[in-house]
Amino acid sequence: MNYRFPVRVYYEDTDAAGIVYYANYFRFMERARTEWLRDLGFEQDVLRDEHGIVFVVRSARADYLQPARFNDLLWVTGEVRGHSRTAMTIGQDILRQDDEKLLCRGEIGIVCVNIDSFRPAPIPGIILEKLKHAD
Repeated sequence: MNYRFPVRVYYEDTDAAGIVYYANYFRFMERARTEWLRDLGFEQDVLRDEHGIVFVVRSARADYLQPARFNDLLWVTGEVRGHSRTAMTIGQDILRQDDEKLLCRGEIGIVCVNIDSFRPAPIPGIILEKLKHAD
């Protein structure tokens, strides 16, 4: 696990049974990926405005193993599992902080695209290097 981002489960994240609504796990993962880039010195709006690229989700998969509940403190992790010139696969786990219990395991396919053409664009090498070597 290269990166850990803390998340607290709010009431708005839960369903009528008081557990996290399944789609919200993807929101937690997105938030962690954004903060991971930010922690490495890359703001997504700067990448868009100054470099003409954005990262888009190509695929998203999740295995729900245990429920997260209202007020739980979670860790959302991020790890580069593979990459090509224009795409990468990010493994993301969600664990409860107090017992490190794995609640959800996800895999997100990300593609770097040119903002004008929306065609695949090379991932800047400095971003890949920092992501792969972040601890």
